[in-house]
Amino acid sequence: MLNRRSSRSWREARTVVEDLLKPLLVDPDAVRAAAEVELRFGGPQAPVRDRQILSAVRDVVLEDEERARALGRCLARTGSSPAAVCVGLALLGRLGEPEDVPCLKALGRFRDLMSPAVYALDAIDRQAAAVVWLGIRSEGPELSGLVTAVEAGDMVAVRLKLAAVPRDPGIVGPEAARRIMEAVRPADILGAGEMPPSQRAELAACTGWLLFRATSLRDDRAEILYCSEAVRSYEAFVSCAGVLEPTLDHYGLLLSAAFDLHSGPSRLRDWGPGRREALLAELDSVLRRPEWCAVTAPDAEPGEGADGVERRRFQWVRRNARRPFGGGVDAVGPVGPVGPMGPVGPVLRDLRDLQDLRDLQVLPVLRVLRVEIVVRDPVDSDTVEVRMLIDGRPLVPEVFGRGPAHTPEWLLDSGRLRATEEPREVQLAEAYCTEGCCGALHVTIRRDGDEVVWSDWRCPSPPPSPLHVREIPELRFDAAAYDAEISRAENDHAWTWPARKAARLIAAGLRDRPELLSRWDTELSWAGTDFQDPDRTALCLRYEGADGSPKYRMWHIPEDGTPPEDRAADALRRLATVDPRTYGA
Repeated sequence: MLNRRSSRSWREARTVVEDLLKPLLVDPDAVRAAAEVELRFGGPQAPVRDRQILSAVRDVVLEDEERARALGRCLARTGSSPAAVCVGLALLGRLGEPEDVPCLKALGRFRDLMSPAVYALDAIDRQAAAVVWLGIRSEGPELSGLVTAVEAGDMVAVRLKLAAVPRDPGIVGPEAARRIMEAVRPADILGAGEMPPSQRAELAACTGWLLFRATSLRDDRAEILYCSEAVRSYEAFVSCAGVLEPTLDHYGLLLSAAFDLHSGPSRLRDWGPGRREALLAELDSVLRRPEWCAVTAPDAEPGEGADGVERRRFQWVRRNARRPFGGGVDAVGPVGPVGPMGPVGPVLRDLRDLQDLRDLQVLPVLRVLRVEIVVRDPVDSDTVEVRMLIDGRPLVPEVFGRGPAHTPEWLLDSGRLRATEEPREVQLAEAYCTEGCCGALHVTIRRDGDEVVWSDWRCPSPPPSPLHVREIPELRFDAAAYDAEISRAENDHAWTWPARKAARLIAAGLRDRPELLSRWDTELSWAGTDFQDPDRTALCLRYEGADGSPKYRMWHIPEDGTPPEDRAADALRRLATVDPRTYGA
C-alpha cells in the first residue's frame, strides 16, 4: 500500500502504482477490476489527492485501451474511496472522451477531487476544466460572477465581468489568469461583432493583464506554456494594441508581452512560420508611434506625489523600451557544422532534435548561445532573471519549468558561466520552493579545445514542463563566440537601476578586497535590493555568533540621489573602518 505521507520518490511511487495496477488494466470485467483497485488503493493509508498517482498512471503502458477506459469510467462513477476515484480520473485523463465530460464536471465540484477531475477534463474540454477550476478556487465575488456568466452562456455578462477582473496579483495568480483565458476565450470576445471602441480597449487591456499574470515568474511553473488559448490571446491582444490609450499602464502591458514573445516561455509555443515575429513587429510599430513615445519622454516622469511603483515603472519602461526589439537572437554566433542534411545548426527546432541527430551519428552541432537579462514590470516586484537562449529558445522553461533562471548577480557577476578547462558544476535555476523541495537545474561547464561544453545535467524528475524534455543532451558552443557572449552579458548594465547597481558595485568591491569583511570574521551572504522597497540597496551579512550558530545582519542603504558609484565607494570605506556586525537590524 502507498501511504499518503510516504517519503517515496516519484520513481518509487510510479513503480509501486504500476505493479499494483497493471494486471487490472487488462481485466475484461471492469466491475471486478474496480473492486480490486478499491482493495489495493483504498483505506486510510492510501494516497489521497496525491500527484504521484496521476504521474504514475500517466506513464503506465496500456496494452488494451478499451478495457483501461472501461475501468477508468467504472472507478470514476462508482468508486468509494478518493484514491480509487483518483486512479479512474487519471485513466480518463489519458483515454477520456466527450461523453465523460458531464461526470468529470460533477466530480470536480468536490474540492478533494477537483485536481484529478480537472486533469482529466484538460485532455478533453479545456473550457470545462477551467470553469470547474475557477468554480472551486474563485471564492471571492470578483471571479465567481465571471464563472456564473460563462456557465450561463451569457456573453454580454461575460464581457462585463471580464472587464471587471481586478488588476490585483493577490486575486489573479498565474494559474487563475490561465484558467480565465481558457474559460472565456478572449480571442473570440475581441473578434466578435461590433462593440464600442472603449469596451474593446478595456477588454484588450484585460487580456494583456491576464497574459502578463500567466507569464509570472513567481510560481512553480510557467502557466503560459499550459494555456490552450495562449497563441490566440496574444494575437488578439496585439491586434488591438492600436486602440489602447497611450498610458504608462498600457505601455507596461505591451512591453511585457514583447519581452515574453522575445525571450520568455511564450517563445516556446508552437507559433508556426513568422507568426511570433509578426506580433513583435506590430508591437514595435505601435510603441514607435509619437503618442506612445510621449509616454516615456523625460517630461512625462511622475512627480513627487506619485507612488514608488509608478515611478519605478516609468524608469523601467525608459530603460527597457527597446530591449526586446533589438533582434539578433537567432543570428548570434556561428552556424554549426555541415552534416549529411546540409547546415544542421539553424534548422533544428528544439533540444529534442539534438537527440535525433545524435542517434543518427551526425557530426556534433555547435549551438548558439544568447544571454538576455530581463527585468519584469515592477508591478510584479522587480523580478530579474538571466534568460539563456539556445538557438533562440529559452533553456530553463523548456527543460526545468519549476522556477526562473537565477539572477545576473549569481550567474554573471560571479563568473559562474565562464568556461575553463577545469569542469565546474553550475546551478542555473532553482525551484521557487527551494532545491530541497522540488529540485534545481544544474549543468557542468567545461572548455574542450576550441569548444565549450555543457553536459552532465542534473534535473528533478518527472519534468513539469509540458514540452517533455526528459533527457537533456550535451550542448557544444564555439569557444570564441561563447566567451564573447558571456563577456557582453557580464558588461551589460543597461537593465539595472541605481539601488541594484550600487549593490552590484559593492559586491564586486568585496570580491576584489575580501579582507574588508574577513577582518571582521564576516562574509557577504547576498547583495541586492530590499524586497519591499527596490530603491533601497540591501546587503545580508553572515557571521558566527557567540554560541557558534550563524547570525545574519541586514544593512540597508537608502537612495539619496547620489550616483551609485559614490554610494558603493562610501559603503566600502565604512566596511574598512567600522565592524559591520554593528550595522542595521
